[in-house]
Amino acid sequence: MSKEQVLSGTIIYGDKPEVIEGYLGIRDNIITEIGTDTDVDAHFTGVIAPCFVNAHTHVGDSVLKDPSISDLDSLVKPPLGLKHRVLRSTPDIDMKHALCQTLSDMINTGTCTFCDFREGGIPGASILTEVLGTLHDISGIILGRPQRQDKPYIGETYELARICNGIGLSGANDIPSQVLEEAIDITRRAGKIFAIHAGEKDASDIPVAIELGPDFLVHMTHAQYTDLKAISDADIPVVVCPRSNLITGVGSLTHPPIQKMLDMDIMVAVGTDNVMLNSVNMFAEMEFLSKVYKLDDGQVFKMCTQYGASIFGLDQDIGSIMEKKQANIMVLNNRSPNLSNSQNMLASIVRRGRPDDIVKIIR
Repeated sequence: MSKEQVLSGTIIYGDKPEVIEGYLGIRDNIITEIGTDTDVDAHFTGVIAPCFVNAHTHVGDSVLKDPSISDLDSLVKPPLGLKHRVLRSTPDIDMKHALCQTLSDMINTGTCTFCDFREGGIPGASILTEVLGTLHDISGIILGRPQRQDKPYIGETYELARICNGIGLSGANDIPSQVLEEAIDITRRAGKIFAIHAGEKDASDIPVAIELGPDFLVHMTHAQYTDLKAISDADIPVVVCPRSNLITGVGSLTHPPIQKMLDMDIMVAVGTDNVMLNSVNMFAEMEFLSKVYKLDDGQVFKMCTQYGASIFGLDQDIGSIMEKKQANIMVLNNRSPNLSNSQNMLASIVRRGRPDDIVKIIR
């Protein structure tokens, strides 16, 4: 049976995006109509915005939250960093419970699509796939990696490329060149995504990462002009994680150089990174980008929605509110104590929006 809904109020509309007053109609989770009539019988009324795309996460370390902050290598470098030791020692049942909680938290905070660099080889990817299959309000892009990135066992990378959406590796300095080349060859043959961290701790692994021609790079915290020029020329998108970089001591108020990336026409999306250090709350990421990095509010909003969808080839379906796209929508309460009296609703969502402003997720 066909299901129809009507939403009305302030719509964050289109790829630009624009703020308009009106309504939209949804049938079978597809946006069928958008109009400017405000006098309609609506199921929900408020601020109508696209859900977030969290473009880089590590949800496995949900089993360990808020450890003592030390240097980046001690926290996350494979295979002996704290997170990897914890992942290896965590029973599957505890991991599944933690993953389910984190994915539910994503839904509750307005994220309907995320991309995870999943550790733990085939078992790690399989557990996340299993948990994701039990939830209906969120979609995941799982990029697997061998249990030993420096020395995958025979057939492991092939199997990961088969069962996952692609391969997502840590920095090139951690992995022999032969293994890197094999991983990207396998991924390309499978028609899947290949992505890699680069420039997080320093700039030493950036040139090799660019030469691999990945579908996107993560972090680029220490990228210099020559790196950005090469990325721009090669049309390689970047996913930044500024809150995470600041927490781990590798970032600053100017690094990653996000404004320079945008000025050089590099597509930049946003991720919350390690759950053990950061919440998956993309509202917090937007506020940070707007107030700390002083980025344009409309640009920030696109980085957290449309650009992530574009990087993953999903922008024809999600990432913005337009006719014929999927209804990945959050409705916010424009009369909440937080959002009431706003003179610029898009700026208010970016600078001060919170999960408790959400009254409905439609997906």
